[in-house]
Amino acid sequence: MPGKEFLDPCVDCRDADAALTLRRRRLCKDCYIKFVSYKVFKRMEKYRLNREGPRNTRCKLLFPLSYGLSSSVLLHMLHCQLETQRSKPHAPPGFDLEVLIIEPSTMYSVPQYDAGFDLVQKLFPLCTFTRISFHDIFDLVPDIQETMSHFAGDEFKDDTSKTNTERLSAFRSSITTATSKTDVDRALVTRLIVAFAKKTDSLAIIWGDSDSRLAAKTLANVAKGRGSSVTWQVADGMSPWGLEFNYPLRDLFTAELRDYAGFFPELTDLIIPDEQLSENTLTKNLSIDELMMRYVLTQGEKYPGVMLNVTRTANKLDVSQMPSNVSHCTFCGASMMNEQHNEFCYACARSRPALSS
Repeated sequence: MPGKEFLDPCVDCRDADAALTLRRRRLCKDCYIKFVSYKVFKRMEKYRLNREGPRNTRCKLLFPLSYGLSSSVLLHMLHCQLETQRSKPHAPPGFDLEVLIIEPSTMYSVPQYDAGFDLVQKLFPLCTFTRISFHDIFDLVPDIQETMSHFAGDEFKDDTSKTNTERLSAFRSSITTATSKTDVDRALVTRLIVAFAKKTDSLAIIWGDSDSRLAAKTLANVAKGRGSSVTWQVADGMSPWGLEFNYPLRDLFTAELRDYAGFFPELTDLIIPDEQLSENTLTKNLSIDELMMRYVLTQGEKYPGVMLNVTRTANKLDVSQMPSNVSHCTFCGASMMNEQHNEFCYACARSRPALSS
């Protein structure tokens, strides 16, 4: 009996109609999911096998979840890996996933997302979840108070009689330009996540940045004078804090993750969409990070290979070639090759209130 004929067969399995085009290839839903998920599986293989850790002991990985498209899709993929990992009786020990959520309402002017926290725990029961506030940085990073005071300069006074929420808000308000505000916030968020990872004895931090976001981050970091931090803010490997940073979505574009999420209604319910920048928004009101992200998303659709080469080139940077006695910025942790006697790196110095206004 002849098989069923399809008007637009999937080029991989030939057993179903194609659902969409992936890199000029027409694929059905199942083959699309398989292709995209395998990109992440390969990047997580070292943790699944866990050959460097104690035998029969799972390594612990920290995963920061922002409820954005990329991190939500990656969590979905990683949970599928955990399900497969736990279903095999004689499989390698694999990894445990500790999911950290910095409550969005403590960072931006948005409502508290209690529904998201409840939903994510229901959807991914094999993970452990912790929700903290942005101002918890004062508790998790003991020296951050002194660092902030030095960074903001003499005009800023940290009033310890106020709540941590008020203190952090006062510090962030002292930063003037859009680029500096974004830059400072990202540095603080990284410090907070790293501190939590160390508190939980995590081996590595798994970041949910797509290739599009990594390309934008690479271009923005170079423009801001953060070229030395590309080795760990974009490339897989060891960070200045003695923790591995890994970016499993580095081979996938934002548009591909959006298509993946479209196959799973539960992800649509969870994801907080990125705020769309109006075409009428004045360039001077945008940060360098926002400008680069807008550029990558628009040009990436036309020239995806170029954007992929940006992150592939950045990933070739070898942090092991950095001298062991190099000093580090007390605010962001970046290496300071030619600034041995400075407290802050060049990029952080540019973001300080005295220089960024």
